Amino acid sequence: MSAGLAQRFVTQVHAHLYRVSRGRIGRRLGQVEQVLLTTTGRRSGAQRTTPLSVLVDGDVLVLIASNGGAARHPDWYLNLVAEPHVTIQRGAEAIPMRARIATPVERAVLWPRAVALYGGYARYQDRTEREIPVVVCEPLDHHVDPARLI
Repeated sequence: MSAGLAQRFVTQVHAHLYRVSRGRIGRRLGQVEQVLLTTTGRRSGAQRTTPLSVLVDGDVLVLIASNGGAARHPDWYLNLVAEPHVTIQRGAEAIPMRARIATPVERAVLWPRAVALYGGYARYQDRTEREIPVVVCEPLDHHVDPARLI
């Protein structure tokens, strides 16, 4: 089994266990909270679900599009750029949200917080020439003043 196929299999199992257990299984990897992000496929229009680590700031959820330091952005990121309406499952709750790329000011605050949460992000950034995007997800009924993140 190739590494990519093995990773997809593990990701699918993680997402399945998380979903059926309503977050009781797979919600934490060490100290880092995990969520399920559901995006709309930019080409297929199909719903795509990916387990991801999350940085929580009140009702704002922050995702890091690291793709393990690969040269290309992860598919989930490309999907939400094309269609920013996403759903994030935290435990048993599925939250409709709007995703956007952090502004440079927000990124300057959020990136160090993400690296403090999971040091692997710094290593991933060292592996790639692209700037790893920071994604801010806000509930549809709420807009956060970016200055609040500072």
